[in-house]
Amino acid sequence: MTTPFQQPPQTVRRLVVEVIDARNLLPKDGQGSSSPYVVADFDGQRKRTNTRFKELNPVWNEPLDFIVSDPDNMDFEELEVEVYNDKKFGNGSGRKNHFLGRVKLYGTQFSRRGEEALVYYTLEKRSVFSWIRGEIGLRIYYYDEMLVEDDKPPPQQQEEQPEQNKPPPGAADDEMLVEDDKPPPQQQEEQPEQNKPPPGAAVVEEGRVFEAPGPMEQCIPLPTGPPHSPRVVVVEESPPPVVHVSQDPPLPGMCEPPEMQFHPEVRKMQANRGERVKIFKRPNGDYSPKDISGKKTGAESERVHPFDLVEPMQYLFVRIVKARGLAPPSESPFVKVRTSSHFVRSKPASYRPNEPADSPEWNQVFALGYNKTDVNSATLEISVWDSPTENFLGGVCFDLSDVPVRDPPDSPLAPQWYRLEGVTADQNPGRVAGDIQLSVWIGTQSDDAFPEAWSSDAPYVAHTRSKVYQSPKLWYLRVTVVEAQDLNIAPNLPPLTAPEVRVKVQLGFQSQRTRRGSMNHRSLSFHWNEDLLFVAGEPLEDSVIVLLEDRTSKEAALLGHIVIPLGSIEQRIDERHVAAKWFPLEGGPYCGRVHLRLCLEGGYHVLDEAAHVCSDFRPTAKQLWKPAVGILELGILGARGLLPMKSKGAGKGSTDAYCVAKYGKKWVRTRTVTDSFDPRWNEQYTWQVYDPCTVLTVGVFDNWRMFADVSEDRPDCRIGKVRIRVSTLESNRVYTNSYPLLVLTRTGLKKMGEIELAVRFACPSLLPDTCSVYGQPLLPRMHYLRPLGVAQQEALRGAATKMVAQWLARSEPALGHEVVRYMLDADSHAWSMRKSKANWFRIVAVLAWAVGLAKWLDDIRRWKNPVTTVLLHILYLVLVWYPDLIVPTGFLYVVLIGIWYYRFRPKIPAGMDTRLSQAEAVDPDELDEEFDTMPSSKPPDIVRMRYDRLRMLAARVQTVLGDFATQGERLQALVSWRDPRATKLFIGVCLAITVTLYAMPPKMVAVALGFYYLRHPMFRNPMPSATLNFFRRLPSLSDRLM
Repeated sequence: MTTPFQQPPQTVRRLVVEVIDARNLLPKDGQGSSSPYVVADFDGQRKRTNTRFKELNPVWNEPLDFIVSDPDNMDFEELEVEVYNDKKFGNGSGRKNHFLGRVKLYGTQFSRRGEEALVYYTLEKRSVFSWIRGEIGLRIYYYDEMLVEDDKPPPQQQEEQPEQNKPPPGAADDEMLVEDDKPPPQQQEEQPEQNKPPPGAAVVEEGRVFEAPGPMEQCIPLPTGPPHSPRVVVVEESPPPVVHVSQDPPLPGMCEPPEMQFHPEVRKMQANRGERVKIFKRPNGDYSPKDISGKKTGAESERVHPFDLVEPMQYLFVRIVKARGLAPPSESPFVKVRTSSHFVRSKPASYRPNEPADSPEWNQVFALGYNKTDVNSATLEISVWDSPTENFLGGVCFDLSDVPVRDPPDSPLAPQWYRLEGVTADQNPGRVAGDIQLSVWIGTQSDDAFPEAWSSDAPYVAHTRSKVYQSPKLWYLRVTVVEAQDLNIAPNLPPLTAPEVRVKVQLGFQSQRTRRGSMNHRSLSFHWNEDLLFVAGEPLEDSVIVLLEDRTSKEAALLGHIVIPLGSIEQRIDERHVAAKWFPLEGGPYCGRVHLRLCLEGGYHVLDEAAHVCSDFRPTAKQLWKPAVGILELGILGARGLLPMKSKGAGKGSTDAYCVAKYGKKWVRTRTVTDSFDPRWNEQYTWQVYDPCTVLTVGVFDNWRMFADVSEDRPDCRIGKVRIRVSTLESNRVYTNSYPLLVLTRTGLKKMGEIELAVRFACPSLLPDTCSVYGQPLLPRMHYLRPLGVAQQEALRGAATKMVAQWLARSEPALGHEVVRYMLDADSHAWSMRKSKANWFRIVAVLAWAVGLAKWLDDIRRWKNPVTTVLLHILYLVLVWYPDLIVPTGFLYVVLIGIWYYRFRPKIPAGMDTRLSQAEAVDPDELDEEFDTMPSSKPPDIVRMRYDRLRMLAARVQTVLGDFATQGERLQALVSWRDPRATKLFIGVCLAITVTLYAMPPKMVAVALGFYYLRHPMFRNPMPSATLNFFRRLPSLSDRLM
């Protein structure tokens, strides 16, 4: 009797769209109102709500349930919600249901049940001529439910599904769509055929951008599990990538053709754009990035890899699984792996419960450097030894020329049993017995076994492997302290003394205190109405501690406290009102109560980086995320000429370098290459790009933690970092460059070496979709509705940086606190004389065009080039006589300038600019001041000298500000009658100009003034003009300063 095969329980994913309400809709029924209803379209299913009669702020509270046909590709599906005015409830003159607005959402914005929130979306137009206003409130979530056998739909249900999606008979007269939007029946039948990607269409996946050839007959399914290769590590951020090449989502069974040409250009999507840049006349010396695209070397492989930014590095992989029948049995045997150039030793073996003593297990993989030139004469020796006695238990030898080559996506090589043999032929064969199970192959760093393999160049595996980290999800916690009542205030206060009661709020290491509360003498309550903001990180396991203190006397007296868990606080993602609650104070029988309003703000972006180098602007709430616009690929090739960072003994230096890259919430860390001044990593990573106006940061560090004990904290030394702005990269082009690694120390600027990077921004979105990002606000909506102050934002950023550092320090291997702070530019707000000079020269460079224009006009006036002056006279006459040409001519001039500077566009992404940073010739004392702690740790005489220098600089700034104020006050003095004679002269001249302009044609006046301004120097007076002299004689308020 055979047991029937039991299939695993099937699940059905359902999407629920709760239509809550709408606000401020447009009246379109001809009677000053509207009768709106909502239509939702998802995955070929259409459903609608009831109609609300003559209501511009309707409330529905109706759920619309949809079935997700393909849960794996739900992120690529699109939900369209449209609002219409029902014509049946109008005045009878309408032929169709008027369109009131729509909202398009993607699957990445859907939340799992229990995590949903009410979001108000602004209604969008359908065309340029649509007149739309208002917003709609939706709560969208999905869940998976078990499908019982009795509930499984029969095969006929799929055929009847189109009829089920039709509106009910009662709504047959309601036209759910505008007549122009209804597709004909033939088009509805052909819609499944249109969803198929046409031959030659561009296929986009995470980490891949390529152009698929014609019809694909043989397809290789893409790996569905997470990749294990350190060379290409892809960690799905939330939401997963949503990159649309066409309007149709990708098919579930998308395949990759075996012979595919990966190239840095996608012809249908490439857009070459130039920008106006400032051109330095002198090169930046050895500190400028270099193009090394022609220097890329490496073994050419017959197989085309999808991740083509790095060079393949071949390794000899040895997987030791287990052994059996060892003689004599050993308690803890180990394995030695030896080649002509490498020698490694495995960990002691382990035994499973109830297993014989002659069957040890290791389950360990070794990755040894492999060179093709030594293949013919090299052998691989694998031997088993007894740990306590160092007795030889047997071994196996392999000829490297017979070792197979494995290249992903090939499946892992299956281990085999090999008979253990003795060292020599005349040895007693009875002493060696048993078998060992292992597999040997040749692969690259993209092999699945490479991330956790023991490499011959990395003895400290726990601190040298490549890893991917994720920053914690951060929230802003808003605590509004409203009032407190029934407080136990000390009765023995001096007369006419009001108690000073303050509220102190603590969250982890963050602490803030309110101002002094205002007391209501009738009700004996205290009022504050003050907002306090904190940074909270997931998981929300901490608690908020609220303390009420009486600080009337010198020693603060505690009046009561409250402990509120973060998990119980309400979350909001917009500006909707959150109700305040009364909390009883703890600490006695009855200590009073306090009125608080608490909420976790999900509509803000919690800044943990400096604003000018931020890599992500998405809000905390996932429901507000927009779809990705592209993929950023980074290939970390290696470094050249690194300086020694630690002493190795006998006068030799050593460097154990690794690389860290940060973009968005995703951090990556390469493996550590030990004892090398020219490390080669050749690892490739990918990120989803939601906003191209962001910055990728790559830093190089020297590993010290792998030599430290568990209780010892030895920080890693910084070697340098590079920033690359994504918006400066052309679409689908590979940039392979070498950037200098620069570090500013107390002794000056030091070049620590060079890092070689390959970067590609795969932007497969259509050009309008990509350009529309530039017209959207940089920060989320809440930053503009309820903005944060500059000082408050900086304090919150410091708390967020500390929380990210603490989170990443708990990983293995840990990212040290010094690494995180260096990558996030935590000290960018600190005072520096060098940065102040750099910012001053940046302002001078920005205003240089105005100075150049003024000099050019002065040369024209002085007739230094008579031909140019005469041509300018002619152009001026044309513009005066035809004033309609002034604005088009100005824009044409801007276009010509942009075309001219296209020749000088930057060919490679810029790195750190030493000349712009004023780092090449900086005063040593200014550098010492920049690296000083806060508060200062220097002797008093040095602090006094620096303070005097700062006072001198402030005096100059004070003088410049006074000059600006003087010019403005002189303008006000023209009509303020502060100088009666000057005001009379000014009014008289204005009256004469008015009469002249009324009497004469304006074109003649303009020509006369222009020719007078451009007159020959022989008709000029070298002394200042009367107008300038009159303006300089006007009074200002500077004489009233004390």
